[in-house]
Amino acid sequence: QVPLVESGGGLVQAGGSLRLSCAASGRTFSTYVMGWFRQAPGKEREFVAAITWSSGGTRYADSVKGRFIISRDNPKNTVYLQMNSLKTEDTAVYYCAAGQWLDVRASLYQYWGQGTQVTVSS
Repeated sequence: QVPLVESGGGLVQAGGSLRLSCAASGRTFSTYVMGWFRQAPGKEREFVAAITWSSGGTRYADSVKGRFIISRDNPKNTVYLQMNSLKTEDTAVYYCAAGQWLDVRASLYQYWGQGTQVTVSS
């Protein structure tokens, strides 16, 4: 088990920034690929970004490339999502997930947090 707890969500105006954090428990955190997904009302959960255990590899959805940055601090068991130039269409519940592969498919991630709401106003 890798319990995950997200934080940092909130209300921000379009063009603003937020940084999400995901704190993990367990000594095996550093061995997992960590990902961020989001789900807007009435839509399916979609991939946002992921990072390998060593931070040597990252992957982003086209919709967030150039605006979002994923990073991790293994000694702190924490992964971050820095979100810049936010748009109203970024409004969603953001979920942190842990898995074995740097992949966009949610089904390949084994552990999930409860999510944190991000609302971007116009």
